[in-house]
Amino acid sequence: MSQEQKMSQHSDRFISTLTKHTTAIILAGGRGSRLKNLTDWRAKPAVQFGGKYRIIDFPLSNCINSGIRRVNVATQYKAQSLIQHLQRGWGFLRGEFDEYVNIIPAQQRISEDWYKGTADAVYQNVDLLRAGEADYILILAGDHIYKMDYGRMLATHVKNNADMTVACINVPLEDAKGFGVLAVDDSDRVVEFAEKPASPKHIPGDPTQAFASMGIYVFNAKFLYEQLIRDASDPKSSHDFGSDIIPYIIQKYKIQAHRFTESCVGAKNGNFYWRDVGTIDAYWEANMELTRVIPELNLYDRDWPIWTYQEHLPPAKFVFNDEGRAGCATDSLVSGGCLISGSTVDSSVLFSDVRVHSYSKIEGTVILPKVTVNRHVILKNAVIDRGCVIPEGMQIGVDLTLDAKRFYVSEKGIVLVTPDMLGQDLYRVV
Repeated sequence: MSQEQKMSQHSDRFISTLTKHTTAIILAGGRGSRLKNLTDWRAKPAVQFGGKYRIIDFPLSNCINSGIRRVNVATQYKAQSLIQHLQRGWGFLRGEFDEYVNIIPAQQRISEDWYKGTADAVYQNVDLLRAGEADYILILAGDHIYKMDYGRMLATHVKNNADMTVACINVPLEDAKGFGVLAVDDSDRVVEFAEKPASPKHIPGDPTQAFASMGIYVFNAKFLYEQLIRDASDPKSSHDFGSDIIPYIIQKYKIQAHRFTESCVGAKNGNFYWRDVGTIDAYWEANMELTRVIPELNLYDRDWPIWTYQEHLPPAKFVFNDEGRAGCATDSLVSGGCLISGSTVDSSVLFSDVRVHSYSKIEGTVILPKVTVNRHVILKNAVIDRGCVIPEGMQIGVDLTLDAKRFYVSEKGIVLVTPDMLGQDLYRVV
C-alpha cells in the first residue's frame, strides 16, 4: 500500500493531484460591520476565535490539509493585525517547492479604485493568479468557521466537466432569505441563482430546505479570467460573484453545485458544522459551543488540525484554594499565559494572557487576549475585547439596562465591551 493510500485510509482525506494544480485566493478584506465595535480596529477574518485562533485560520488550515499549498490572501480593511498574524503563523511553507501564503493588500494594481466587490477583488489581482499557472482557482471567504476537504469539491468540479462549481449548504427555507440561493436539477447542475430572495426555491424533494451558497467557488482558471475581464468592462455591474458573475454565466455555461455534506470533515450524527459568526450573538454562541463536553467542532482532531500562530507563553495557572477565594475553571477553555487568582470561571473562553484577580466570578464570557479583570468583578454573558482592564467591583451582564448606557448589548443580551467603551487608551495592535 502506498503512503498516499495509507494517509487516505487513515484520515478519509481526498488525495489527488488536482489540489497540486490549484491556486486559492481567500477574500479577507471585509470589515464585518455586524460585529459592531469588535471590528473597529481589525478586519473580521482577524477576529480571535476559540481560545487561540483567528477566523482566517480555518480556511487556511482547510487549504493546507486539503493539499492546496499555493494560497493568496486578499486584504483591505484595517489589515495590520491580520497581516502580522499571517507573517508570524503562516510562513512555514517552502518557496523552493512553489508553496506559499501570499499576502495581497489592496494596492490598486489595475485601477485607482479600491476593491468594489468580491469579483473585483479577484480581478485586480488576476495577473498574480495567472503567474501561478494553475488549472483551477479556488475562491474562498475568509470569515466562516468550518472544516472542509476542498479536494472533494475539486473532484466534483472535474467529474462533472463544470466551468464553475459552487459549494452549498442546506439551510431552513426561512433562513435562506439571507443567503444566495441555488436551484438545481436532478444532477445538481445549477439552473437558477438568487441573491437573498424573498421566496427561496427549496431543494428537490425537501420543501423545508434550500441550497445556500457558502461563498466557496472553483473555476477553471482560463474561464475565470475571461469572466472577470468581461465583468470589469461592464459599467452596470457591481462586480460581485453572487450579484453579477453567477447570474450572467448560469444560462450560458455549466455551473455545478457541490454539497457540503460530501466534503465536511468531522461530521457527527448528521451534523455538518459551519458557522457564520457575523454577529455578536452568533460569535458568542459559536465560542460557547466549544465549552460543551463534546462540541460539534473538534479542535483536538489530529487528522485535520487547525493551524495558527500563538506566542510562547507559560501554562495557565490557578492559585488559591481558600474559603470564598478559590482559583478554578469549569466547562471552560483557558489558554496559555492565563492566571486565575482566587476567582471562579464557568462556561467561558479565555484567550491568552488573561489575568483574573481575586473574588471575581466569570460565567458565559468570551475574554480576548491581554485582558485584566480586577477584584470583585462579575462578568456574565459578555464578550470582552482585547486589552480591556475591567475596574474593581464592576458588574457586566447583571443589569442590561445599565450596560446598554455604556456598552453594546445585542438582541439576545450579550454585552460587548471594548477599551474605548471603558475610556481606556488602546494601543492599536489587535
